[in-house]
Amino acid sequence: MRKYVSNKDEPVRLFDNDLLEALSRVHPVTPLVLYLPVGMLLIWLSTTRFDTSAATFVIYAVGGAAIWTLTEYVLHRHLFHLDSENPRLKRLIYVIHGIHHDYPNDSRRLVMPPSISLPVGVAVFLLFWLIAGMAPALPLLFGFGFGYLCYDMGHYATHHLPMRKGFLKVLRDNHLRHHYETSERAYGVSSPLWDWVFGTLLPGKGQRSRTSPSD
Repeated sequence: MRKYVSNKDEPVRLFDNDLLEALSRVHPVTPLVLYLPVGMLLIWLSTTRFDTSAATFVIYAVGGAAIWTLTEYVLHRHLFHLDSENPRLKRLIYVIHGIHHDYPNDSRRLVMPPSISLPVGVAVFLLFWLIAGMAPALPLLFGFGFGYLCYDMGHYATHHLPMRKGFLKVLRDNHLRHHYETSERAYGVSSPLWDWVFGTLLPGKGQRSRTSPSD
């Protein structure tokens, strides 16, 4: 049963308002251009202004990346695929994620636009600061942001680049099976860890499935 409108890399208008439409579309390299300098700044601030050792920085950064993988899973499973009869909420969910399932290869809607990622990043930083203090918040945010960039770049690669070997192939097969077999499993894009923990891992996850359907 076909679960998408178009499998081509083609634009589709989402908003009547030109500004909103522009904000909803983004070139796939945009997150790298924006956030790699931020990551370098976080490293500099952490090691020079707060004298954080390399080992401590790495430990907190790994923790931040782990927090991202769980955040990614929870958002994808419980928000992006929320089943609601409320028209406004239903529209919001479609804008956030539903359109991606209808047009899975639209290259301008495969990474999170800065209009969303920037305020989310600020909110996450403030949360880390309030909970852990400024010194730990910097490497935590670095790790969280690194995980986010892996997610965004991996998501684009999954739909547009050949990932035919090893772990990258597993990630690609899992995510494309989420699109073309069932959207009720395989919520992890950058890692299958939480699918395994919460029982939403697809069986035969390493086997190639219907990953290149024709229109």
